[in-house]
Amino acid sequence: MKQNIYDNETFFTQYKQIRKRPYNYNNMLEQPNFLALLPSVVGKVMLDIGCGAGDFAAHCVKQGARHVTGIDISANMITAAKKHTDDNLHFEQIAFEDMPIQPESVDIVTSSLAFHYIADFDQLMEKISVLLRQDGILLFSMEHPISTANKGGDDWIKNEHGQITHFALDNYQSEGMRKENWLVDGVIMYHRTMATILNTLIHNGLSIENVVEPVPTEAVSELYPNIQKEFRRPSFLFIKARKMTDVKMLEERWT
Repeated sequence: MKQNIYDNETFFTQYKQIRKRPYNYNNMLEQPNFLALLPSVVGKVMLDIGCGAGDFAAHCVKQGARHVTGIDISANMITAAKKHTDDNLHFEQIAFEDMPIQPESVDIVTSSLAFHYIADFDQLMEKISVLLRQDGILLFSMEHPISTANKGGDDWIKNEHGQITHFALDNYQSEGMRKENWLVDGVIMYHRTMATILNTLIHNGLSIENVVEPVPTEAVSELYPNIQKEFRRPSFLFIKARKMTDVKMLEERWT
């Protein structure tokens, strides 16, 4: 099941308002850590899954990438992305699940905060592994399993004075769909454990090189005090992996 929540106009309007704020989680925490993990893109062919408004794809071309394809299920996002014009950029409205692939045709696959929206994580990693060239890199961020576990229930528990006492973790081992109230009701995400995430990469020939559960810098904490909650539990998970294994058997399923 694919939910195109970013084409819900109520959701999209509120989302744009969040992204316009100078201090938000994307600008202050997610993107700095993502860029810090990004390898050299010079001369590389790239695919950005869930490309959003295309800013990251355009950044990679400016950094010397040979070609970047950005895909997103949202017409709103692709319309915004196509405002970036460059011969080495291509944007397409399509879900990765539906995208035809050419084996070993991409050097780097990236995805920022999109994989928790995809139901079949094993198929996702299998398809990415086939798509990547040998020694190719996968870099992605997603909602941390600690954040997705609670089935939409209360996370931060407060005392009678309204002060946060702790973060409640429940239903962690119960994987599957979650419906969250984020900007609108019924936003669908998928929870999977850390073990499932890591082992799925390994089983699909992807060697894990770096795992990051980011915390804000001191400067960011001073600018944006609300983000200090990240010291108590992580919102995001970053994984960088390399295709190391011959996956000819996987290729036969996608050709």
